[in-house]
Amino acid sequence: MEKKKVVVAMSGGVDSSLTAALLVERGYDVIGVTMRLSEESRDFEEDDRGCCSLSSVDDARRVAEIVGIPHYVMNFKDMFQEKVIDYFLADYAKGWTPNPCIACNRYVKFEGLLQKAMELGASYVATGHYARIGQDETGRYLLKKGIDEKKDQSYALYHLNQSSLAHFLMPLGEYTKVETRELAEKYSLPVAHKPDSQEICFVPHDDYKAYLRAHNPACLHPGDIVDTAGHVLGHHEGVPLYTIGQRKGLGIAAAHPLYVVDLDMVHNRVVVGGADDVYADSLVAGDLNWIAIDALAEPIAVTAKVRYGKREGRARVEPLAAGKVRVTFVEPQRAVTPGQSVVFYDGDTVVGGGIIEAANHHKS
Repeated sequence: MEKKKVVVAMSGGVDSSLTAALLVERGYDVIGVTMRLSEESRDFEEDDRGCCSLSSVDDARRVAEIVGIPHYVMNFKDMFQEKVIDYFLADYAKGWTPNPCIACNRYVKFEGLLQKAMELGASYVATGHYARIGQDETGRYLLKKGIDEKKDQSYALYHLNQSSLAHFLMPLGEYTKVETRELAEKYSLPVAHKPDSQEICFVPHDDYKAYLRAHNPACLHPGDIVDTAGHVLGHHEGVPLYTIGQRKGLGIAAAHPLYVVDLDMVHNRVVVGGADDVYADSLVAGDLNWIAIDALAEPIAVTAKVRYGKREGRARVEPLAAGKVRVTFVEPQRAVTPGQSVVFYDGDTVVGGGIIEAANHHKS
């Protein structure tokens, strides 16, 4: 019987490296692929933590040699520029806070790489994400949380659809991060204790403000910082340089802590308020994708996560016109931010998700 061919997206980190080793052990015909995404990532060679730096390519190649698989570097720079970097700059320019890792997963890894893998005759693409893929009794594919709650990455994968889920493998969803590093040691992988990548891979030194100033200075116009009543409290160098919930770096002296509560691009104002003003009762989301259901026909009860790393909150999701939804929270959520994703869960199963377009701020 012919082995099933799988392309493993190898970033040079411990997660993707162990994924390759596990699939070799399980009898797959494995091909390792490192994606060349951006010239900016070369700046990360020194600190070794960017997911696509030159040193990471070398790490991936070394691991491929150890586990006995071919390794290739594929050029996805044009796609990455259009789908990730251009989107990143455009979202900031309209006062939103983008999530480039979700965009990269969606368009580059789970569309672009899958297409390349199929051209190579592969049946699957595998990644080192901490999430699980299952099926219900009808055969519908489901996306579930990884068993390691601290590392669960299902939030960043809510855009997967039935056809893509059928061709993806995520073996690390069944492991904790501690177990991953222990297994990597067992397989003698040199990256077993390599630090996790923390940065946005194309933003040098994780300084998005410097990146905006260098790559899209036209979106930055000096203006006023105002309170919720419209009183001018200070001045800013550009609305996109601020984020919802931000407290530090406002340059305002006040008797009580102030937080960014709104980014008003129409009037070129940063709006600040007290701690209570940062909370939202509800939000509107668009660009939706459903996994566990075909579409939302009537309101449903879920738990909803409004940012990676945040806890879910109980919520009601109801359909609106034009393919949007309103999400109403049982308890107000802090720093609900347009441009970020809201993901809906039923227990450990991802129901679906979308992009936050507007938040309704809590009135205490």
